[in-house]
Amino acid sequence: MRYLSAFPIPKIIKLNIILFFSIISIQINAQTTPNDSINVVEIKEVVLTNTFKKNATGITESAIISSEVFETFSPLEITSSINQIPGVYALSGALNTNRITIRGIGARTPFGTDKLRLYYNNIPITNGTGSSTIEAFDIENLGSIEVIKGPKGTAYGANLGGAILLKSKTPKYNTTTISNNFTLGSYNLLKDNLNVQHNADDFYIGVNYNYTDIEGYRENNAFKRNGILLNTEYRINTSHTIGLLVNHIDYIAQIASSINQTDFNEDPTQAAGNWLAAQGFEDDTYTLIGLHYKGKLSERIENTSSIFYSHLDNYEARPFNILNESTGGYGFRTQFKGSLNINNSIVDYTLGAELYKDEYNWETFRNEFRDNNGNGSLQGEQISDNKEYRDQINIFGSFTYPITNRLKAQFNLAFNQTTYDFRDQFNTGDENTSATRSFDPILLPSFNLEYLWNPSHTVYVNISRGFSNPGLEETLTPDGVINPDIAQEKGINYEIGSNLKLLNNKLLINVSLYQMNINDLLVGERIGEDQFVGRNAGKTKHQGLELDANYTFLLADNTLLKPFIRYTHNNHSFTDFIDEGEDFSGNDLTGVPKNKVDAGFYLLSNGFYWNTTFQYVDEIPLTDANTLSSDSFSVFNTKVGYKKAITDKLILGVNLGINNLFDTKYAQSVLINAVGFGGAEPRYFYPGNNRNYYGSFKISYRL
Repeated sequence: MRYLSAFPIPKIIKLNIILFFSIISIQINAQTTPNDSINVVEIKEVVLTNTFKKNATGITESAIISSEVFETFSPLEITSSINQIPGVYALSGALNTNRITIRGIGARTPFGTDKLRLYYNNIPITNGTGSSTIEAFDIENLGSIEVIKGPKGTAYGANLGGAILLKSKTPKYNTTTISNNFTLGSYNLLKDNLNVQHNADDFYIGVNYNYTDIEGYRENNAFKRNGILLNTEYRINTSHTIGLLVNHIDYIAQIASSINQTDFNEDPTQAAGNWLAAQGFEDDTYTLIGLHYKGKLSERIENTSSIFYSHLDNYEARPFNILNESTGGYGFRTQFKGSLNINNSIVDYTLGAELYKDEYNWETFRNEFRDNNGNGSLQGEQISDNKEYRDQINIFGSFTYPITNRLKAQFNLAFNQTTYDFRDQFNTGDENTSATRSFDPILLPSFNLEYLWNPSHTVYVNISRGFSNPGLEETLTPDGVINPDIAQEKGINYEIGSNLKLLNNKLLINVSLYQMNINDLLVGERIGEDQFVGRNAGKTKHQGLELDANYTFLLADNTLLKPFIRYTHNNHSFTDFIDEGEDFSGNDLTGVPKNKVDAGFYLLSNGFYWNTTFQYVDEIPLTDANTLSSDSFSVFNTKVGYKKAITDKLILGVNLGINNLFDTKYAQSVLINAVGFGGAEPRYFYPGNNRNYYGSFKISYRL
């Protein structure tokens, strides 16, 4: 077992700073470019985008945020950037505990992110039960995040929540760049990201090292992480490319856990009493390896394929027990894109398949922290030993036909088959609870229409069917055996949207309306301090309005002002839900705010930039009976910075940011239907950080 003290500050942080200042001393007298050229470079580097593009989904819209948007927030966490997308709400209990919900899907999940698919450079990184950990990737290494909302992403699993596609940064051709971003901040934050990238005519390689160390706002809240990312491609010729991706992280995170209403009101910095006494923590290592191929097989056929392997080791000390778990997953994904000439019309098509298998091993032990003289967790007697094999295959295809010059139709179809094989390796006698569950094969059609009203106005319509697999705990009965009656959630999404470009493309507006009807709602019932069981308990209706608008003012030749507003209205409710004899039909869906607003502005001028963002989150129902809700809140963040090209090769940058500018007390994440044990108050709230500061210094040198 490793402890927090085992993570000294790496010497590489000191060495790379020395390296960069050595570069400066060598290059400081180099010839500089004209001022006008420098200004153009600086403006391009900080121009911000939050666009809607017909990318992964075909002819309907998906939201894309770029690395420039990431740079307007703290480099410590990823949720602020994701929250810029209407319809998406990312909650954060800690740096290692994030939960992403899309259109209310996943809001009832107690911990983590599920009911969507997560990909990195087209490699799936969601495990066999649908759980995803976006915190495994440092935001400073990402080039963009694309979000497909709802089940219309047929090529990416057709999950009810949709899909999130992460893309790495890629430099321009024929450049070699070394950069380092060093950040200090509140709660003794120290973060460093070293990036080396080389992109020649036939070869690309990028290596990123990142280190994070922070004590945290709350008690028992420290977090330390080392990570390295290798991303390389070799261009065999103009038609074929192969590449290798390796991502490895190693972190230790103390766990403060959730607190009750009284503790939240009196002192939100305190940890839950039992977690503090146990000095709860998790010790995680995660590795992802992927080999991918991109090729043009003919004039009209392209293929992208990948094989991948991932391994997770986690040791988590909780007050109720100690969990030791590991997951090894592997698979294959291939996708063909092409076109056919049918009756003088070009029909685009996509065909592909994805196979994923993993093996999950977990064992639990008694935690004897009460008998450890105040030294925290102490591993005791083993109380369980389990293994589960999960298999999942997705087959998908799409066909896009131009009905007229302005009207396109697209038909998509996906097939899914999922199997769980559970082995109880602890109770090997008559009480053995091993069992297999193979879900019925499911077909998931999707139909899209797109009409080009004029070059600046597009309207689209989508009807799609999606599903969600039950998570591990939802598949098991209280006796620990797979529930043969548990079923997948299934739903149909109806959506209409429009993308407008007005006033010479200075005003961009995207608006969408949707309704998603879900059957066989999976309900997680807490029957113990660390035990949940699932069952299909009803139906929900998800209705919503999403609006994204931004305007670009060119105030001067090198001065740009860009205000924006992103609004989400959720009207999500139970339509048929009876739980333990109580009828909750008609109540608002638990865990979902009715309204969410993200607004702000970006100001860019001659290398100087300033952005301020505002987020409003409405009350969130915390119980299915709607008898208790979290308070609404508003949080302001601001950041100023300056970039300067010292030479044509060397760029320096500095910035200062303030999060929670007005020191609002708020819950950054919540638990629903929490239960108090032993007469204690239920613990619903994960407090957000108070006002905090950070500053970064960045050096970038092009060889």
